[in-house]
Amino acid sequence: MVVEKVCEIYNSISKLESLKPSKDVNMLFTQLVLTCMPSIPIDVTKLCKPVQDIRSKLIRLCGEAEGLLESHFSSLLGSFQSPLHHIHVFPYYSNYLNLSHLEFTLFIKHCTHVPTRVAFIGSGPLPLTSIVLASHHLRTTTFHNYDIDGSANSLAHHLVSSDPDLSQRMFFHTTDIMDVSTALKNYEVIFLAALVGMSKDEKAVFIDHLAKHMAPGALLMLRGAHGARAFLYPVIDPCDLRGFEVLSIFHPTDEVINSVVIARKYPVPVPSMDQDHGPILLPSKCSEIQAFNPLNHSNKIEETKAIEQEQLS
Repeated sequence: MVVEKVCEIYNSISKLESLKPSKDVNMLFTQLVLTCMPSIPIDVTKLCKPVQDIRSKLIRLCGEAEGLLESHFSSLLGSFQSPLHHIHVFPYYSNYLNLSHLEFTLFIKHCTHVPTRVAFIGSGPLPLTSIVLASHHLRTTTFHNYDIDGSANSLAHHLVSSDPDLSQRMFFHTTDIMDVSTALKNYEVIFLAALVGMSKDEKAVFIDHLAKHMAPGALLMLRGAHGARAFLYPVIDPCDLRGFEVLSIFHPTDEVINSVVIARKYPVPVPSMDQDHGPILLPSKCSEIQAFNPLNHSNKIEETKAIEQEQLS
């Protein structure tokens, strides 16, 4: 039933002329999220080939819609003289506050000291995770945000450029992370965005690159999905975390969409990846965590229009 409904919604989304925020886009993605939200034990790897193809296309459509939503609000915020003073106009800012607090609580348990340098790969035009962590939790840490899209970085940089504190601690790099090697050793914690690597194979390539170049003992934070929610985001397979010790895996069972995986780069050399040695998986307890749901646009379109009209007046 869930799979049939997801396929039906996919057919409607695929016919849209644009995925920019609008009434139709908001309605369809809200339906998709609500359909995938129940904790139904679906193993997406065992679905038939046509449905797996639809899932792959849906994840990419979700990624495109999320990027357009963030660009829209980043541009809107950038029209203010002090963008960060108005960041609450983003409809899901409170979700980011909750998610960032919880992720901070999780990774700080595994740090021997407050990290001085953090990287976020796939930061996008609205780097709220970095902004919230830098503003509320890691107030002396520098954040290096990597994105392959120069226009996204330009929007993001504009948001913090007028802030006397964050403008000195947040840096933006326009590059393919696969072209970055030595610099990755400088970070104690690296976040990998959920939509960096939209398939299992693509994700594994990025993870292997990080395993090769991250500093021994550094933490890797990943966001993924589980069950029916895997129609929205890629699944993080612990077996793909070669070169890392998996510390915790969190699969939410409520309205939260994203799963969270925390892993540590092996502090000592490990057998070659060619020998098919997987990660060490420590016992972990599944925990409910509040995560940002970038696709749940319900009842937000009128608020968006009101804000835009206010800016134009």
